[in-house]
Amino acid sequence: MTNALPPLHAGHAPITLQELFREAVYAFEEWDDELVEPIVTFEGRVIPISHVFEAMRHCNDIVPMHMAGAIAECLTKPWEGDGPLDQMSFSTAARVMAVLVRKRLLFGEMHGFASFAIIGNQRNSRR
Repeated sequence: MTNALPPLHAGHAPITLQELFREAVYAFEEWDDELVEPIVTFEGRVIPISHVFEAMRHCNDIVPMHMAGAIAECLTKPWEGDGPLDQMSFSTAARVMAVLVRKRLLFGEMHGFASFAIIGNQRNSRR
């Protein structure tokens, strides 16, 4: 699926891919308790946000400050990096967001399994 996205050129992403990354971050921020991963669209194609983050894993460009702040707000722990937040690369941001997506999907699955276990235990206790 990542081949549907524009490639990096010597570690630099085209502006369309940078804009898609921003849309993916905002889709993550609005992701509620659904188990389904959010999507974005690119040239009429539906793309899971994790694919956008994967496409940017090797991008050396610096994330705009407003987007770096949005990413930092998604974290459960304070941002700790070698440089200030305004020098976060897309590579770092993509890796952070990919981990957050995996955690959210795993938590959602675990939460769903816990709900089924509770319902199953309630049914068994009625017998």
